[in-house]
Amino acid sequence: MKLIKDFVNQLDADISLDDRMIVEKGNRYFLLDENLRKIAKKEFFYAGIYLGKAKKGKFFPSFILLKMIAQHKANKIIVDSKTEWLFICGRDVFKKGITNVTGSKQKGAYTLILNKHDECLGFGKILDNFDESREKVAVENISDIGDFLRREKQLD
Repeated sequence: MKLIKDFVNQLDADISLDDRMIVEKGNRYFLLDENLRKIAKKEFFYAGIYLGKAKKGKFFPSFILLKMIAQHKANKIIVDSKTEWLFICGRDVFKKGITNVTGSKQKGAYTLILNKHDECLGFGKILDNFDESREKVAVENISDIGDFLRREKQLD
């Protein structure tokens, strides 16, 4: 649970998760309501809402968790359509593609990346001062919704 809270705090997010509703299963974390907890067997593969997984002491959030966080106060960057496409193709975000910033702009801060429809595309790490050159990478892509498709392509 600490890994999830630490991740949420890195995004300066205002979301609370009830520890009693979170179940860890093989380094994967699920959010189960009281009724589901009663009927879920100890040996389940998937139940409730998948929040993410822990690997080598690091938390990797699910896109469902990112979407939940995006609905609350958090560090967020809204990007234009061209940048949206490039981001979901695995590219970093350049300053010129950013249309709005909510929350921290500090170098090293983690931020959600959203499109103009407030849909969460993933998250990244702020690399550079937003007041400097528009030609520099402003946010490093850490995880985006296109990752799944890129991994599937590698299996072919």
